[in-house]
Amino acid sequence: MFDFHGPERRRHRVFVTRNTEYHVRDGICVAVRDREGSGFRASHIAINLRLEGAVRSGPHGLPMPDCDGPRVGASIYFTREDTDGHEQHIVTSRIERIERPEKRIVLTYPAPAGKRASAQRKTLS
Repeated sequence: MFDFHGPERRRHRVFVTRNTEYHVRDGICVAVRDREGSGFRASHIAINLRLEGAVRSGPHGLPMPDCDGPRVGASIYFTREDTDGHEQHIVTSRIERIERPEKRIVLTYPAPAGKRASAQRKTLS
């Protein structure tokens, strides 16, 4: 296989935890689906949150930042600041695998809420 040594150009990654797949584009969670189900969830707290980094269990089970970023065995830390300046954040269960989604999967991602609304207005016009 060809070893590429330049900057990473791929935009999409899938972080697979015990029960959930988190689909991330350019560091933002764009889609979530349960591993048991086939379709993407219409809503999930992680959608539109920024992937900030990773967390590992430290001594005595205390959570600690993982400076190596999201990797197998770590949990993902997602965050977003809302319009009132309050921060939303979640920590996932541990990552079991990190994958690259096939193009056919990327094309099935749900449209962002703003784009869904504008597409509905166009069809109603």
